[in-house]
Amino acid sequence: MTFREIRSILKKKTVGIAGAGGLGSNCAVALARVGIGKIIVCDFDVITKDNLNRQYYFHEQLGQKKVFALEENILFINPAVKVEPHVIKLNPESIRTIFKKCDVIVEAFDRADMKQMIIETVLGYFPNTPLVAGLGMAGWGDSNSIGMRKIDNLYICGDEKSEIAEQLPPLAPRVGIVAHMQANTVMEILLSN
Repeated sequence: MTFREIRSILKKKTVGIAGAGGLGSNCAVALARVGIGKIIVCDFDVITKDNLNRQYYFHEQLGQKKVFALEENILFINPAVKVEPHVIKLNPESIRTIFKKCDVIVEAFDRADMKQMIIETVLGYFPNTPLVAGLGMAGWGDSNSIGMRKIDNLYICGDEKSEIAEQLPPLAPRVGIVAHMQANTVMEILLSN
């Protein structure tokens, strides 16, 4: 399949991204680069200096809402992408409303309880919509431990074991690998249908 053929398929697709941090911002940028048609992104947070070690933002964007800065960055890369930003802390009801027309949904949360909430919500209310989750990306090295596992319509990217901690922080290389694996999985799903 040529890049032109890939773009002609992807430009008709909508991807929802829950979280605009390390996973979400990098996944969104990768999808914009390959020509996804629409990205719906949700996050309530602002960019801080601590985010710059792994998130697709710039020093000049400190203090801005992540979803608006991400929209700006995506449009610099590919102005054809439609970005729908939502400043919101997602819950089951808002997930059902905001992501109801997505072809694929990407889970990009930091906290385990939020990951569990979106997985249960999407699998419960949208059983036919693929959900691509990130689990296990903390630290550095051991790239070969990162993989993708499919369970029905749930795709888990990461090593599924390295939890973020003070001595095992999230850093650009492993977070980037998982975010790009999520984007690659989204493409695989959308191009195989």
